[in-house]
Amino acid sequence: MTRPPFDPPSERDLAVVSAQLGRPARNVLGIAARCVCGAPTVVATAPRLGDGTPFPTLYYLSHPAATAAMSRLEAEQLMPAYAARLADDPAFAEAYLRAHESYLADRESIGHVEEIAGISAGGMPTRVKCLHALVGHALAAGPGVNPVGDLALEASDWSPEVCRCPDYGVDAPAGGARG
Repeated sequence: MTRPPFDPPSERDLAVVSAQLGRPARNVLGIAARCVCGAPTVVATAPRLGDGTPFPTLYYLSHPAATAAMSRLEAEQLMPAYAARLADDPAFAEAYLRAHESYLADRESIGHVEEIAGISAGGMPTRVKCLHALVGHALAAGPGVNPVGDLALEASDWSPEVCRCPDYGVDAPAGGARG
């Protein structure tokens, strides 16, 4: 099985992710998506943490503006609308099932953890539970893989193409200037 493509984390990446999260970054395998400025947006996290805890969320949304945007959408009750579409639109539900299978395949390519086998993230494949996880997957996998994550990105006031990164107090981003 091929491991999903993501950049290994640099020391700077880990420092930025720690600043984003407000705590030390743990078990980061790589950076699965970046802001246009180069700052981490989605981290790939080990399926088993260093302390042995199973961790099903492979793609973890770390960017503060992105997480705030998803929290706003959740507060606006978009998740029930997406869940209703799953129930009413068989093609949409099938695409969401494929997203679930893609997520599982990506995580399995890193390592099998029996306790979380078959469990992806965000409620996939039958519920819409966490837009943060679904958008993290959509950003990591690219457009067209996770339909709910794609819709949430379209509905949000945040984009990885427009930098809204704060000064993380570490070296300048590798990918370019902040806007």
